[in-house]
Amino acid sequence: MPSYLEKRSIRYCLFGLIGVTVVLLGILAFYNWVLSIVGLLLFGLPFYFLFKLDLEQRKETEEYITTLSYRVKKVGEEALMEMPIGIMLINDDYYIEWTNPFMASCFDEDTLVGRSLYDVGDSLIPIIKREVETETITLNERKFRVVHKPEERLLYFFDVTEQIEIEKLYEDERTVIAIIFLDNYDDLTQGMDDQTRSSLNNLVTSILNKWAMENGVFLKRVSSERFIAIFNEHILAQFEKSKFTILDFVRETTSKQNVPLTLSIGVGSGVPALPELGILAQSSLDLALGRGGDQVAIKQPNGKVKFFGGKTNPVEKRTRVRARVISHALKELVSESDKVIVMGHKRPDMDAIGSSIGIQKVAEMNHRDGFIVINQDELDNSVQRLMNEIKKNEAFYSRFITPEQALEMATDDTLLVVVDTHKPSMVIEDRLLAKIENVVVIDHHRRGEDFIHNPLLVYMEPYASSTAELVTELLEYQPKNQKIDMLEATALLAGIIVDTKSFTLRTGARTFDAASYLRGQGADTVLVQRFLKEDVDTFIKRAKIIETVSFYREGLAIAKGREDEVYDQVLIAQAADTLLAMDGVTASFVISYRADQMIGVSARSLGDINVQVIMETLEGGGHLTNAATQLQNLSIEDVELKLKEAIDEYLEGRKQE
Repeated sequence: MPSYLEKRSIRYCLFGLIGVTVVLLGILAFYNWVLSIVGLLLFGLPFYFLFKLDLEQRKETEEYITTLSYRVKKVGEEALMEMPIGIMLINDDYYIEWTNPFMASCFDEDTLVGRSLYDVGDSLIPIIKREVETETITLNERKFRVVHKPEERLLYFFDVTEQIEIEKLYEDERTVIAIIFLDNYDDLTQGMDDQTRSSLNNLVTSILNKWAMENGVFLKRVSSERFIAIFNEHILAQFEKSKFTILDFVRETTSKQNVPLTLSIGVGSGVPALPELGILAQSSLDLALGRGGDQVAIKQPNGKVKFFGGKTNPVEKRTRVRARVISHALKELVSESDKVIVMGHKRPDMDAIGSSIGIQKVAEMNHRDGFIVINQDELDNSVQRLMNEIKKNEAFYSRFITPEQALEMATDDTLLVVVDTHKPSMVIEDRLLAKIENVVVIDHHRRGEDFIHNPLLVYMEPYASSTAELVTELLEYQPKNQKIDMLEATALLAGIIVDTKSFTLRTGARTFDAASYLRGQGADTVLVQRFLKEDVDTFIKRAKIIETVSFYREGLAIAKGREDEVYDQVLIAQAADTLLAMDGVTASFVISYRADQMIGVSARSLGDINVQVIMETLEGGGHLTNAATQLQNLSIEDVELKLKEAIDEYLEGRKQE
């Protein structure tokens, strides 16, 4: 349509021109009416045709607009009724008032009008109630992206089935790299002859090759104890669903040959770059080995880690080569520092204090000042008795400092040694971790996701009974210019005795070797018993917790403290230990409030139940037979419910395996 016809201002100019012409012709008629008539004829004919043309153009324009409106309306109706997008109008009672034919065809019905959403698609109800703008749902075995317009009570449905299938195909075909490690291969083959070693290699290789062929995995052996596996996300999902049964198969098959060999697998997935996949795989393997091996760790790009396996206790290493190497490395780090600060976990137990004293002795043996960070308000009765004994030696007691004093004396050359924990959230003073760059970690717990960032040296051996045992072995390889005195040896022995429950749990040959060494250095077992004595009130308090015991599943005992009473963490652990000693109990769980207003859960087992996996579900951790967690903003009943859910999940997982 010509644009000038849309503007009235053009017609006004034309009317003005006519008016001026008529006036001029009127003036001319006053002087010469003949010329005026001739002028009227000359100007009248063009104006007549001009008005006629304008009238015809306006008529054509009106016809064009009428036709266009009809076409637009027709196209709108066609699009509304025929385009492959579902449209649905509903009322306040969730009944369908109108849909386009495409929406009805998705349900293989002629019409959906008058039907309730509860019958047609109840998954739409939460979207409408929460006024969600867009969400993807499944209707009649198809995937739809639903766009909700609350004010109009209108729903648009975009079929994204093919798009999601393509996305899933892409995700399923993404590359995954796994590093498979034979945990105890060196220890097992150390004393074997060539024929036996070759037979073991053939057995393991044939098992893994068969597993790879059956599951579409490319497998390549890169060393005597290491394999590289490449597959895709779809195969990884199948492995996760089956809980990586290859771990159990290898363990059981080799055990029949009297060679208890286990696997650890580190998996890298979720990123397209192959170098990054390799880094994730190696990091996952380090995590699996740090937790004692015989398990799979899958580290994801967001930092989350999935664990599978870990059903067996870590196998004790017969050789002390690693202890000697770590001891030498620690000696070098201590010698290069101006001072050594030792820090354990919050509310330190005998193991944390004893191992701290041992590291302070390492610093002293290398002619460096060593200081132990403690918080006097967080000491339990047994540790307080030890501190009272230490106070009798003024020089020794001066080595114990507060977190504030440690922050003041820390320099760029200070070495920080963290003992009996590897989690930044668990240390006595996390500001020390931020201030001191040179950090050493010595721990006997299974490694978790939360780990101290970039330590210079890590000595983590989950097979060890206690950190005190590890520190004792390190002391044996330090310079012999100073003798360990009686109180230092006694503190280390107390740490071992507490964590092994008087040498009854997690005790290996090297545990007795360490205890023997400490006894030879003058450790007083009678003094240890004095430290570990408890008062009558504590005994009664623990007995009242045990009195609440109930059995959730066969052999699984759960006891709870009172809602209005606070319990010491050590008392909670002791209650779990006492329950475990009862007939018919294979695993015990004790729930109660702690002094920090958090709810503590202590878990113990005889080995049949992996309490570490259960506690990790509740954001905790520990060992297969000894684990714990702390939760906040919940009641004891809430925690008990979560604990039962975690137990159910664990037991269901074992049944599927």
